[in-house]
Amino acid sequence: MTAFADVLQNIIFHGRQGQELYNRIFVVSAYANVTNWLLENKKTGAPGVYHRITEHQEFRAALQEVAAKLKELNTHYAPLGLDLAVADAFIQQRIDQAQAYLESLVNVLASGYVNSANILQAAREILASIGEAHSAFNSVNILQNKGLNATLIDLSGFDDAQPLTIDERIQQAFAGIDFANTICVATGYTKGTEGIMREFDRGYSEVTFSKIAVAVRPQEAIIHKEYHLCSADPNLVGLDNCRPVGFTNYDVADQLADVGMEAIHPKASKPLEINAIDLRIKNTFEPEHPGTLITRDYVSPEKHIEVITGTDKVVIIDIYDPLMVGAAGFDLHLMQAFFDFGVSYIFKATSANSISLVIWQKDLKPELVAALEKKYEKVTIENVSLVCLIGSNIDQPGLLAHAARALAEAGINIRSAGFALRKVNIQFILAREDYKGAIIALNKALG
Repeated sequence: MTAFADVLQNIIFHGRQGQELYNRIFVVSAYANVTNWLLENKKTGAPGVYHRITEHQEFRAALQEVAAKLKELNTHYAPLGLDLAVADAFIQQRIDQAQAYLESLVNVLASGYVNSANILQAAREILASIGEAHSAFNSVNILQNKGLNATLIDLSGFDDAQPLTIDERIQQAFAGIDFANTICVATGYTKGTEGIMREFDRGYSEVTFSKIAVAVRPQEAIIHKEYHLCSADPNLVGLDNCRPVGFTNYDVADQLADVGMEAIHPKASKPLEINAIDLRIKNTFEPEHPGTLITRDYVSPEKHIEVITGTDKVVIIDIYDPLMVGAAGFDLHLMQAFFDFGVSYIFKATSANSISLVIWQKDLKPELVAALEKKYEKVTIENVSLVCLIGSNIDQPGLLAHAARALAEAGINIRSAGFALRKVNIQFILAREDYKGAIIALNKALG
């Protein structure tokens, strides 16, 4: 969204004129860093306005600082046709309204009579909604000033006290719209009784996108990113040594999301998959390229690896106990500990007396480790990396051996490995320092 000039040229206007410009819905995220300022930095965790509220600190000045930053952002879009006076007035009013809501919440929180978790969740929802309302309003203003009929679909419900679910709000907002004669621009944030942040946290824009698609049943749903969905990370293997995936299915998309390479948030992809709505991932800066089409039933006609990916931000937890062998339900009790601390694993392997699980390093909680050490004889934790061979049709004889040989020739030792019966994802657990070398070696041998 920050590169809105390219969005206009490469997405909204590209190859279209007159009535061809209409009959589309654009679901927009906030401009870069805006949600980080309002909540916290998604990558570094650096605190935003929300942190000041959780710490019972004065938040008003920090919120008004964000308002000033948003007005500064507005100046960048004046050359595209944004009416600065109108845009600045809108975001200032929205910020002031949010501040009034937050002041009321803080006062209630200070009373000590209510559940602080619910109050803080409401504050998080209010703050999150500001970024998408800002970018959506600006987008509509620019389009209208270019002579187009554009309609703002503000799903943040700022002036609406109706107790609607997310789905109900979306259905109500789009009822009666003459799509053939307008461009709809919808906020990526949707207010709902279940709380979109509570359910999906920072992945909410794609969830709104998905739910809108289910409500209006489009010919195709398209996510525009700043890069292609590639066969390997071009930053690691080089741009000339990878390619756009082209075609794949939702199962593969889930495998990618499981290791942090999200084509789409898994909870956003499910409604599309269930309703057989095709999803296309396109590169904003290469509008002529068809991108990658994700469908429910696609299987590659040729056996090949579609994506080589993984992460070096994981740890392996090995639980050893001589009482494990032959004990029914031993795994169940172990999984209960992970459930109690809200930790999900992305890889699992077992032997007679041990179970090894790979989890995200950010989920390694001291309380979880303490609980495991209290219950089992030996718990070992190591920093590792996870490298995956993923595709819709990779079940070919010798693939595992070929991959293992490529890693061995690169001097990389496999700590653990595995795959499920469906064989859409072969996983290798390696030392953390071997991650980049493994991606390069496997891409060279199999890509």
